Amino acid sequence: MDESRRIAGVEEVPEESTLLATLRPVDPETVDEGEGDLGEGEDGAPEVEAILTRAAGEVRAFRNYCQHWTDVRLDKDDGAFVRNGEVFCQTHGATFEADGGYCNFGPCEGAVLESVGVTVADGAVYLDDDAYEFVRLGPSAGKGDGGGSRIDFTGN
Repeated sequence: MDESRRIAGVEEVPEESTLLATLRPVDPETVDEGEGDLGEGEDGAPEVEAILTRAAGEVRAFRNYCQHWTDVRLDKDDGAFVRNGEVFCQTHGATFEADGGYCNFGPCEGAVLESVGVTVADGAVYLDDDAYEFVRLGPSAGKGDGGGSRIDFTGN
């Protein structure tokens, strides 16, 4: 596998939370300014975020924004809340199935998180989506977490 596309070791991807990674779109025109995970690299090029999670032993990756209000990030650099195989939007209370991104509860019920292709090989997770380049673990140089209010359905 191409080491420049290595995101993390499989063991680094939590089952009860998410791992945040920054990606660079190969075609900057494909990025919508309303997406909450949008940031800008030091060179001015757009960056986006992906969340990685493990559901039923499988690693999945999705763009880091809610389908209800796309300016709201699911993981605000402290791990999105994941329970019973569902990723929670702590702003709206929506839940997304971690194995496919389908919203099964909340204001965006029926919507699907934008997936990012990843592959697991030799105990590591690699970016397997030609639309992106891997930049680093952690957040993009974003515009804040979007959406000021928070509805906490997680018990925190």
